Amino acid sequence: MIDVAVTKRLGDFTLDAAFTAPAGVTAIFGRSGSGKSSLINGIAGLLPLDAGHVRVGGTDLTRLPVHKRRIGYVFQDARLFPHMSVLQNLTYGGSHDRGAVIDMLGLDDLLDRRPASLSGGERSRVAIGRALMMRPQLLLMDEPLAALDAPRKAEVLHYLERLCSTARIPIIYVSHAMSEVARLATTLVLLDAGRVTRAGPLDDILSDPAAVPLIGVREAGAVLTGTVRGLNTADGLTEVALSAGRLILPGRLGSPGARIRLRIPAQDVILSTAKPAGLSALNVLRCQIAAIEIGQGPGVAVSLVSGTDRLLARITRRSAALMGLAVGQEVHAILKATAMAPQDIGGSA
Repeated sequence: MIDVAVTKRLGDFTLDAAFTAPAGVTAIFGRSGSGKSSLINGIAGLLPLDAGHVRVGGTDLTRLPVHKRRIGYVFQDARLFPHMSVLQNLTYGGSHDRGAVIDMLGLDDLLDRRPASLSGGERSRVAIGRALMMRPQLLLMDEPLAALDAPRKAEVLHYLERLCSTARIPIIYVSHAMSEVARLATTLVLLDAGRVTRAGPLDDILSDPAAVPLIGVREAGAVLTGTVRGLNTADGLTEVALSAGRLILPGRLGSPGARIRLRIPAQDVILSTAKPAGLSALNVLRCQIAAIEIGQGPGVAVSLVSGTDRLLARITRRSAALMGLAVGQEVHAILKATAMAPQDIGGSA
């Protein structure tokens, strides 16, 4: 269990944030300037606090000197020692689970190289490995993918998913990219102007239409977890089973039986009051409306339930009125397979 309550005055900006989170990956999400880096630096002890506590498993880390807190920190830039080999960088802070860390992050072929010869993705993986080998009781990651291009980001995300699904230490992951958060986190903390606006299970917050203004209309979208049923080699589409239906997704997403996580942006969901016919879209899920949130602008957020899965749709007020949408009503959600971005599809954490 993580229990954070911190206060820090920084000129005209005040950080006054509090949240609790169970074991797993806790994502801190917010727009630029919301205080994400100040919060994680306060947790790490790099930013002296005016007041507050950071408790991990009942231990208040703020009562310990910074060098005794056993906090692993992965920065946006890898911050590797340029004169050391990869292996020397990895073991600088310790050698805990050395072989397992090297294997998990795919570093075996890089051990004798210097940081200058590594790609951005490789440097990020080494930085993560160095933090893990110090045997931290808490791992902090401050936008570790922000400086990477799309191919390198996809490469490192693969390893991060493996880390997040197997690590036995709590992880706090800071990001302004919802595609990363949705693939990695189990708990979501929304930060705005230095204060926590919502905190709780990721699935609950992302499927809540009232949270759309806090997340942003372009970032809003629910997360589904499904099971791969098979790949059609003729057209390269994978069938994924959900609790009350199926999805057809582009690409080879795993072997039959594999679990995947999928973020579906709310703006990519089309609603129909009748079962559609004659559409090019391959994915149609029968749903029931759980909640409707009318925004301040022209949009309406609609929370949907399909079996045990939850979706979020964002449509215009005019469409909602013309369709006569109401809580409890049965509708059909239409999802285009080609609209689902590769960065929104990953392994189940």
